[in-house]
Amino acid sequence: MSQYPMVPSYYYDSPDSTGLRPQERKYAPPDSVQKVGGETSARSSVTYATEFGEKPIVDPREPSGTAPRVSRLARRIHGWSWQAFPVGMGTGAVYVTLSGLKQHPRALTTVETMFFFINLSLFLLNSSTLFLQVLLYPQQSKRLINDPVKGIFVPLIVLSFATIIIGTINYGVIPGHLNPEGIYVLFWIYVFLAILVCFPMLMIWYNKPHDVKTFTPAWAFLIFPMMLVGVIASNVLRVLEPSDTRAVGVLFVGYFFQGVGFFMTMFYICIYILRIMTTGFMEGHQANGAFVACGPPGFTALALINLGSHARKILPQHDLVSPLAGEIWFSSSVLAGLLLFGLAIFFFAFGVLPYWFKVHKHLSEILGCWALTFPNVGWISTLRVLGDTLDIPGFFVVHAVMAVLMCIVWLVLFSLTALAFWKGKIFLAAETDVLRDEGRIREETVTV
Repeated sequence: MSQYPMVPSYYYDSPDSTGLRPQERKYAPPDSVQKVGGETSARSSVTYATEFGEKPIVDPREPSGTAPRVSRLARRIHGWSWQAFPVGMGTGAVYVTLSGLKQHPRALTTVETMFFFINLSLFLLNSSTLFLQVLLYPQQSKRLINDPVKGIFVPLIVLSFATIIIGTINYGVIPGHLNPEGIYVLFWIYVFLAILVCFPMLMIWYNKPHDVKTFTPAWAFLIFPMMLVGVIASNVLRVLEPSDTRAVGVLFVGYFFQGVGFFMTMFYICIYILRIMTTGFMEGHQANGAFVACGPPGFTALALINLGSHARKILPQHDLVSPLAGEIWFSSSVLAGLLLFGLAIFFFAFGVLPYWFKVHKHLSEILGCWALTFPNVGWISTLRVLGDTLDIPGFFVVHAVMAVLMCIVWLVLFSLTALAFWKGKIFLAAETDVLRDEGRIREETVTV
């Protein structure tokens, strides 16, 4: 048995600083334990031990054990994560929802444009900060990508780009400020990015086993960018003439990837139902993930109805399939969209009813609450489309109510997120994590 005491737990930095899961704690080396006034003290040369299962960090240059200081900016860059993108996506959800209102005064377009530029600013901020993280702290970037929890948020950069494309069409191309030719290029860039990001992340994620008992619908984020191709295609077709041969390619590609994304995400939803059957409703930060299940059926309903509406004009123009193909595709898309719309409403109710009793009211978990916004955009926007298609005025009223609620939720979440950021609850790494990756402190071998 060792003659040296174990290092107390207070020598270990809090795992909340990075959000990564704590691993096995280590002991301090014996030479770090000294006698001070007859009392055993281990604070002389041990500074901190990180939460990544590594050995206690010892500063050989400072006998007092005082760790070098790092700037708050460095801690922000090091502590930034892919979970920042839902904030911009939630902002995009506001102007996408508002743009579908039946009664649409000009002042409302101004408000939507303001949200669009906020979203664009957040996208640039998140992308540039993560790029700096790759340059300055490549070890941390690799950890985030390979982490089984934080890694699923990597594809959200592509989803954020999707909201920017929709906003560019609504507030740049349609008013005549931008050339629609550029939107066609952006569509193919989006498709390329969706494939480029989704498949490597799927390979990384599926290379490790995962426990079904910890499953959350947020794991389907790995597929979401491909599922949104149909929605992007339907928006791009708004600025392309049906007689344009490029419209045919956009239409078919939209259907193709919408099918890939929807059916793959439905497999995830089946696992979600199996999980809550065995463990009950999800609790804590996972309770937010229940709303992600609304996304696949809601967005697919929206995409199918809109793509069917465009197929109604495009297919006859190019004499494809049959003379009645356009009408048949549109009719079948409306039927399928109505079925999926009902499924999305069910998952929304399934998530909202137990939500308040299951979610943790912790400011450090505020980022997960942004799942209340963007996954619900699909079925909310489908209300307006079905109202026009089926001539149901009541859908316009429900859509307007949900648009107001979306704005209220955004205001509350944005305020709480700003407060959490200011208090250092999110996007702030521990000093020892930064110092370790900068190589300004080293680790000693553990011998007990």
